[in-house]
Amino acid sequence: MCGIVGYIGHQEAYPIIIKGLQRLEYRGYDSAGIALYDGNNIKLSKTKGKVSDLKTKIENEIATDGTLGIGHTRWATHGVPNDVNSHPHYSNSGDLVIIHNGIIENYDALKKELIKRGYTFQSDTDTEVLVNLIEDVKKSENLKLGKAVQIALNQVVGAYAIAVFDKNKPNEIVVAKLGSPLAIGIGDDEFFIASDASPFIEYTKNAVYLEDEEMAIIRRGRKIKVRKIESDTIIDPYVQELQLNLEQIEKGGYDHFMLKEIYEQPSAILDTFRGRLLSNEAIIKMVGVEDNMKKFLAADRIIIVACGTSWHAGLVAEYIFEDLARIPVEVEYASEFRYRNPVITEKDVVIAISQSGETADTLAAIKLAKSKGAFVFGVCNVVGSTIARETHAGAYTHAGPEIGVASTKAFTTQITVLTLMALRLARAKGTMSSSEFRHHLIELETIPNKVEEALKSDAYVKTVSDIYKDSKNFLYLGRGFNFPVALEGALKLKEISYIHAEGYPAAEMKHGPIALIDEQMPVVVIATKKGHYEKVVSNIQEIKSRKGKIIGIVTKGDTSVKELADHVIEVPETLECLSPLLTTIPLQLLSYHIAVMLNKNVDQPRNLAKSVTVE
Repeated sequence: MCGIVGYIGHQEAYPIIIKGLQRLEYRGYDSAGIALYDGNNIKLSKTKGKVSDLKTKIENEIATDGTLGIGHTRWATHGVPNDVNSHPHYSNSGDLVIIHNGIIENYDALKKELIKRGYTFQSDTDTEVLVNLIEDVKKSENLKLGKAVQIALNQVVGAYAIAVFDKNKPNEIVVAKLGSPLAIGIGDDEFFIASDASPFIEYTKNAVYLEDEEMAIIRRGRKIKVRKIESDTIIDPYVQELQLNLEQIEKGGYDHFMLKEIYEQPSAILDTFRGRLLSNEAIIKMVGVEDNMKKFLAADRIIIVACGTSWHAGLVAEYIFEDLARIPVEVEYASEFRYRNPVITEKDVVIAISQSGETADTLAAIKLAKSKGAFVFGVCNVVGSTIARETHAGAYTHAGPEIGVASTKAFTTQITVLTLMALRLARAKGTMSSSEFRHHLIELETIPNKVEEALKSDAYVKTVSDIYKDSKNFLYLGRGFNFPVALEGALKLKEISYIHAEGYPAAEMKHGPIALIDEQMPVVVIATKKGHYEKVVSNIQEIKSRKGKIIGIVTKGDTSVKELADHVIEVPETLECLSPLLTTIPLQLLSYHIAVMLNKNVDQPRNLAKSVTVE
């Protein structure tokens, strides 16, 4: 949520910042703004709307010269989306300018105190409170900007990633982080600041990721100075070499990032098990699991914490872990877990799942679990992310950058990693014979090719989408391993088409949802041959008798469902525990095509953000 970009160096800042903001549009936002310093004056422009709107406004209103600047995309928390509440924000004197990602929880108390001291406010934001708090500290104690930021942040409760500069000292930018990501790119006498590395990937491969409660003073001609905000301890920053490349964050000829990422799933799944799955030797090699095998094997239970699509991947994992490894599993919304005083012991293993590795609620759940003595294992996609650093051990999904807000390849690669873990633990526990284990490995190895085959249904899915694009409601039904896929399919449709959709276990239909079924109701039913096939066919008959419109997701060659359903979309046959990797493909395509036909913004749906860094 929100995007931060900044530059200080020898190049013109504006082109770098505006392009960086465009790269961060995937994070979700409702307004945007830029502040530039030309050596004499600060030039600020901001607007409700898209970065393209900001670009037009800037180029019509202000000069764009200057080698220092900061830019921001805002996802509204305090105050409605409008020009005034957009970032950047000035201090009362006009000397300081700030951009901020996060929430200042005690902003109201701080604001009232500042008003008593004579400060006035133009916006409804917590960010304007913060910049004036910094100015108040700076003036009242006669401090340099860096020290004023440090003292001010010690009075703040909440989460933040900030960048602030002083027009009276235009050779430096001060940045700080708590709970929201912040990367610093290091070039040749130039520095880049961003919420992630994508805005500066073509300029430098060297980056520092600030840890929580760290701040940095970035000054031309000097090394970055990093210190702890509370203790004032000097930190020697770790400079890492970025693996990201520019091609990964471009559309590559596809109309939308979402469609590109749907089609990247065969290679993403392959990359996720490459080097880990050795079917010829009947071996799974996962360092994070092997090094902590005793903890996994001694665990009373596994608790999976996640949000959104990652929570659905966790539900699939619950079926897989319990079926293969016979380990009890509980799946919790991270947002609820940390608030309900959960019972956690040292014999629990907590698996935290997040695409971005920055999800605020999941991070809070991790910290709670660690405080209770549980072993915490992270599954995330972004190398060097906060969750990767906060957990005891973990595994990356290797999906590559996922730009579309509606997650696709993150879901299938998360399931892939969790399946590898379950298989390895099943073998270690002896709950699976060597022949069964080898059979599962061989079948998992075929999944990328089978996903390729499933993608061939795209044209037919598009035809089905055209028939149902004007429907006001959808039901999604599944059983067993595919019940979470039904939930995920419904979520995808809601996210990008804004059509109301609900996912249910197929057997629960009779306990309420069946009342909704009539000739206007499309019902998507996952009815693969393995598992509870006959039961699902019975559910389809119940829908048919009530004139519901049935879209069946079936195993290739199925005839029974074909006789009952209005439309059938085939997927290749596989083991039941691996079927979610295939059945989710047509559901992704269905939601994509319906959204496109409804002229929705597929990659940046309204009100949503890719990385949810506020609670």
